[in-house]
Amino acid sequence: MKKIEVIIRPNKLNEVKDALSKYGIRGMTVSEVAGCGLQKGHIGIYRGQEYNMTLLSKVKLELVVSADIVEDVVAVITKNARTGEIGDGKIFVLPVENAYRIRTGDEGKSAL
Repeated sequence: MKKIEVIIRPNKLNEVKDALSKYGIRGMTVSEVAGCGLQKGHIGIYRGQEYNMTLLSKVKLELVVSADIVEDVVAVITKNARTGEIGDGKIFVLPVENAYRIRTGDEGKSAL
């Protein structure tokens, strides 16, 4: 099993979520986060004063999938999150040793 962590633009969340649902991904965790990378923020104006916004709003998706579908899931996410501009986000893939479903006690793939 693998954990896929995805940082994307907030306006791409529904598009990515719908595409993953069509692919058959049923569960994920979504968090609102802030960060910076190559985008480095931008200058905002509030009440006539300029200020630096160094942390930009992003959305973080976390999902655990079977190792054999990781490349397909990454392709679905990439296709639906890409705008071609700096700040589209990142995808991280991490190993998962095991998963447990609290309600039933299921373990491994059956817990997903």
